[in-house]
Order: sequence, then structure tokens, then C-alpha cells
Amino acid sequence: MKRKPIVALIYDFDGTLSPGNMQEFGFIQAVGKTPKEFWTMSDGLAAGQDASNVLSYMKMMFDEARKNGITLRRKDFRRFGQDIQLYEGVKEWFKAVNEYGAAHGVKVEHYINSSGLKEIIEGSPIASEFKHIFACTYIYNDAGEAVWPGISVDYTAKTQFIFKISKGIFSAHDNKKVNESVAEDKKRIPYPQMIYFGDGETDIPSMKIVTMFGGHSIAVYDPSNTKKKAFADKLKRQGRVSFTAPADYRTDSRTFKVVCAIIDKIKADYELKQLE
Repeated sequence: MKRKPIVALIYDFDGTLSPGNMQEFGFIQAVGKTPKEFWTMSDGLAAGQDASNVLSYMKMMFDEARKNGITLRRKDFRRFGQDIQLYEGVKEWFKAVNEYGAAHGVKVEHYINSSGLKEIIEGSPIASEFKHIFACTYIYNDAGEAVWPGISVDYTAKTQFIFKISKGIFSAHDNKKVNESVAEDKKRIPYPQMIYFGDGETDIPSMKIVTMFGGHSIAVYDPSNTKKKAFADKLKRQGRVSFTAPADYRTDSRTFKVVCAIIDKIKADYELKQLE
């Protein structure tokens, strides 16, 4: 049976699939803070200690939950994920893209590559759509409570997950297989068969790598935010991304049209390669 090429759609989460940070849809309110107050405290901690912004927000979540008597088990994080807001068309997006891919002879897989929390994403309405979720997570004690950061995903960590997706490695812990040399035609998903969606600073290295190795990157932006659009346009001018598009995932959107065109190109390139 002829093997279908796999197309990997890799998404950041906050600002890419959702219009806000995932902590802002329940957790921050539960600890009695406004989003502005929480992020000012978190950013202040990072700046004052010359520390990672990601590790700082993870500590801030831990400290504020403990102060307010809130337990942080996996199920608690997932509960906070239930009310995450999503951009227009996101819930229907995956089925539509999967069907387009199947009709055009490719298998589509979806991945998350996020500096947000894996457990919150797992509680979101779209969690089941993803082949794998690469994101921050905590270490849990015997009682199932979060006690320490287990994985912190910053802009450099995001790049390693690109390599893992390519090689079919789904362990965040692995640091051996990911560094083994694998011929391009032996990789589960070659880089030219990747489409990366991002919106912010932490996505730039990943978007650049995917583009540089022959894949496609799309800088999405909140259509109501002129600063976000200007940022996306700058990335396009600098050659860091292939396309820009409003964060609208409906089937009549520019995003859907761009992705369908890329899928067509990936299939055509794959067929041509088979004839060499």
C-alpha cells in the first residue's frame, strides 16, 4: 500500500489559537488577581532575579495558589482549561483540515508547541485534536500535587520539539534520540512537510527553523490588534515566516486557504520526489 506523506501542523497556543494567555480564563481570577496584576508580579520577579519569564510565571502560579488555599493537581489545571476562549473557527478547524488533507492524499497531524501549561491545554475543548502536546508542566508529589517545575518551555526549548516531531519522538525527557543523525528521507515528518503557526517572540526561532529547512511558517495575529499585525508584518519582511494571516480559522478565511495551498504543494513535491 502506498504510504501517504504526513503533514504536521504545529501551533503555539496563547495568542495563536486563543486570544489571551490561558491563565487568564479562570486561574488568575481564582487567586484574586487581575491579569495585569498577575503578569506585572510575574514579570517583576523575572526582571528582579534576572530569571526566566516562564519559570517565574510557574512559580507565581504555585505561590498564589498556595496563598489562596487552591490545590494544583492535574485535574485542577484541566478544570481551568475548560473555559479557555478560542479564536473564530478553531473548534471546527481540525476536522476541516483533516478532511482536506485526506481528500488530497496526505495525512494531517496537529501538535502544540507552547510556553503555556500542558495540563491546562489538556482541559481545553480542543485537547483531543492533537497528536501530542509539548508544553510546560510541573512535577507532582505522591498526593498528586504540583511541587516543582518539571518542564519549562522557552523559545530555545521550542526548537528542540520541532526536531522531535520530525523524528517521531514524543518524550519531552528524551535527549538522546533527538540528537541522533537521521537522513532526511528517513525522518517520520521531514521539515518541508511542516506548517508552524505562531504569534510572538517565543515562536521566532521555531518559525525561522521551519522556514529555513523548507517548511512553512505562518505568523497569525489578532485582527483587532494593530500592534500584533505590525509585528507579524515585520516577521514577513525579515524572512522569518512564509505568510501572515488574521487568527481566523473558519473555512472561508485566509488561514484556511493558505494551509490548503501548502498541503497541495507538499503533496505535489512528494509525488515528484517519488519519480526521481
